[in-house]
Amino acid sequence: MKTAEAVSRRDLVALSVAGPLVGWTPWFRPKEIVIGGARFRIIRNRRSTRRYVLLHGDDDAARQLLVSHLQSRRGTAYLMESATREVVINGGKVDPNRMFSRAGAEASLRSLNPGWSAEQISAALDLLDSQRERLLNALIPPDHGLLISLNSNAGANTVAEAAAVGDQRSLPQPQSPQALFWCTDPADYQTLAASPYNVVLARRGRARDDGSLGRRAAIRDVRYLGIESPPGGHAAQGEMLVWADTHLR
Repeated sequence: MKTAEAVSRRDLVALSVAGPLVGWTPWFRPKEIVIGGARFRIIRNRRSTRRYVLLHGDDDAARQLLVSHLQSRRGTAYLMESATREVVINGGKVDPNRMFSRAGAEASLRSLNPGWSAEQISAALDLLDSQRERLLNALIPPDHGLLISLNSNAGANTVAEAAAVGDQRSLPQPQSPQALFWCTDPADYQTLAASPYNVVLARRGRARDDGSLGRRAAIRDVRYLGIESPPGGHAAQGEMLVWADTHLR
């Protein structure tokens, strides 16, 4: 039997001529996915309807947390490959958690590239538009699975902001307003509300489209869980990740 290394170019051509691949083997699956200048490395551990994502590449602690988590948990993780919080696009910058809608990406591009012309902004937006659905199709889990995002927030009263647009909230740790679960599914909220952590349910319609992955998930009725933490709060974030992964179906 041929190994992955022994599969030649001629073999691949023959397979493509023969028709669709049955039993698509792991070594043919992509190891990265790109949108604009944002490059996500993909790591997998067995079949699962659970997806994980790290959107800001400068969060090395969260990256290591997910890599370690996937050693014992099933799922697929998409890890931003960047040394900075923003990513490069057409020579400018965009916040990767604002590129999931044209409106959100435009606001981010204008803020981060004040010297750009309207033509430069339009070209970057068109590039993101042409690649966004491919990324979303990869991130959105099949069969009503769960998409988990690890996010760090600096200087924001996240609970207050989330509560302003949320439908329900449970705040057992009001002294830690930057640490919380942000979810889009009511059943997940009921489970998470029994946890010792802050949780906000944010469904469709109450917040403007800021281009974030959480807002896009809410609009599409995707089960999304954002695990928010302040800078340096990765120990608690790790505990929250394990709690959620253990208790949510």
